[in-house]
Amino acid sequence: MKRLLYGLMVLFFAVPLAAADMPLNMTQGVTEISGKVYDLHMIILYICCAIGVVVFGIMIYSMIYHRKSKGAVPADFHDSTKVEIAWTVVPFLILIGMAIPATKTLIAMEDPSDAELTIKVTGSQWKWHYSYFNEDVEFYSLLSTPADQITGTETKTETYLLEVDKPLVLPINRKVRFLMTSDDVIHSWWVPAFAVKKDANPGFINEAWTKIDKVGTYRGQCAELCGKDHGFMPVVVEAVSEADFEQWLKDQKQLTADAKAAAEASLSQTLTFDELMAQGEQVYMGRCAACHQPNGAGLPGVFPSLIGSPIIKGSVAGHIDIVVNGQPGTAMQAFAKQLTATEIAVVVTYERNAWGNDSGDVVQAADVNSGGAPSDASDKPTPVTLPAELPATQPEVEQVVADVVEEATPDVVMDDLSMDELMAMGEQVYLSSCAACHQAAGTGLPGAFPALVGSPLVMGPVEGHLEVVINGQPGTAMQGFSSILSPQQLAAVVTYERNAWGNNTGDAVQATDVVGHGK
Repeated sequence: MKRLLYGLMVLFFAVPLAAADMPLNMTQGVTEISGKVYDLHMIILYICCAIGVVVFGIMIYSMIYHRKSKGAVPADFHDSTKVEIAWTVVPFLILIGMAIPATKTLIAMEDPSDAELTIKVTGSQWKWHYSYFNEDVEFYSLLSTPADQITGTETKTETYLLEVDKPLVLPINRKVRFLMTSDDVIHSWWVPAFAVKKDANPGFINEAWTKIDKVGTYRGQCAELCGKDHGFMPVVVEAVSEADFEQWLKDQKQLTADAKAAAEASLSQTLTFDELMAQGEQVYMGRCAACHQPNGAGLPGVFPSLIGSPIIKGSVAGHIDIVVNGQPGTAMQAFAKQLTATEIAVVVTYERNAWGNDSGDVVQAADVNSGGAPSDASDKPTPVTLPAELPATQPEVEQVVADVVEEATPDVVMDDLSMDELMAMGEQVYLSSCAACHQAAGTGLPGAFPALVGSPLVMGPVEGHLEVVINGQPGTAMQGFSSILSPQQLAAVVTYERNAWGNNTGDAVQATDVVGHGK
């Protein structure tokens, strides 16, 4: 029997001793911190295995030597002070033994001081934007896995959904600090080989760091559910020697200069309709199809259709403005920093003529650079001049000074509307400005965006509902819409939310109620 017990002990201890060579065990990584994390993991594994050997060993021994068939008589007692003290003190000491190395590792992971290179990492749906401070180098990194592999018509490679068009390039043997933020929702930049996983939150800056020991290619992913294409947001890092990194920086600056010259030359070029459509389709499939779908049909309640839509059928200048500057309050991001004037021209031309739109409009790079010619200045924002080249990275500490252009404000419509009119207008406003978070059916996303169906906010006082919609809710993702929607639109969407999906409060909010709110 003793041999059996010894055999069991050997078996238990053999597992952690051989764990380093097991393919399912945590990898050791290629940084000092990842090594510390691995060592901490192994220490905890050894402790857990030792506890298992002791506990199960006592159980097995007791079942064998104190079984009824051997005439064992159970002891008759109800408590033991010594046992109570033992099973309180021993686990406490074990936890202290775990906490000391864990605390040291966590403190080291959160210390980005004395960094030799700083990179801003900005997440957006669904790509990463890298900016090298003080180096005038920045670029977007997008998934490069072919669509045929995603749809299953081609065999998937080993790097399926883990490959990008432009990887992040870092030098080895240098401490690199990351500043993480986001343009829209919460993302998370994760590279297991570096033991770096940090959330990128909109409106906040989080810090992380790494110091890579080995040259190679290291892959990761966005580790925070950030929307429908969360699984198509990989991270790829190319770690190179310090000399190769310096050469790469020089090459990138030369590429930027070449791109600037090419962009300036493109302003005087005139592409044919066929060239615009061919190039526009490529840009659309790479940058727009994830939301608006390859056939332009969008996703009802989340991303609008481009087939016969008002923006497509409206003025060219308005279309260009939305692509260049985005649309506040929606998921439509600005592409002024992501695409050149030529790329914006071809994609606008494509959208206005694909899927049966057939507007016949032809947009050139010069039209984008000049902002177009608004057909109605009263309802179109003043177009901005798009630089011929993509902007350079700003310094880490910067102050952005914007020129304020005063525009004539149109008269605010304050007419009272009927309940049917409020509900019809409110549904349109809700689907364009609110459904991306709270969903078209008002059900929200549990844990991220609250449901509006029967919620305390919707079923509570109208004033409280107006306050949240107008001014937002600090500490949450709910933004204020007072600068985005007109009083009548605000009134309509509040009325809609309070009466849709079975809420049926009967409340009808008018524009005058919005204007008079808080007074």
